[in-house]
Amino acid sequence: MSSLPAPFTAAHRSYVKRLYRRILTNELDWIVQRDLWRARALAIRAEFERNRDVHDPRALAALFAKAEAALADRKHPDPYRPPEAPDGTKWERNLPPPVGPLFDHETYNEEHGRAGH
Repeated sequence: MSSLPAPFTAAHRSYVKRLYRRILTNELDWIVQRDLWRARALAIRAEFERNRDVHDPRALAALFAKAEAALADRKHPDPYRPPEAPDGTKWERNLPPPVGPLFDHETYNEEHGRAGH
């Protein structure tokens, strides 16, 4: 894990938000049904709220290390990708034709002595 931001800064808040989002997204990869996932999301939110008042930087670092390790252990092997996102199932499928001019084969053949090809 890279160095953690200083506690109670904008970078710290951003890190906590990203960690929370990554955990929720990973849980959604495991639990597809939203009603079942919602119960798990509430439990995750309760855990974050329970640790909201921790102000000791060492305790925060330990909590973050524990959360990152738990996320790494529970990481889904085949996470959901939106179909039209890069690596999605529809990525670059049915691309529109190029807008540029079309190649004039007849003119080319006449200019190069290949009439009738």
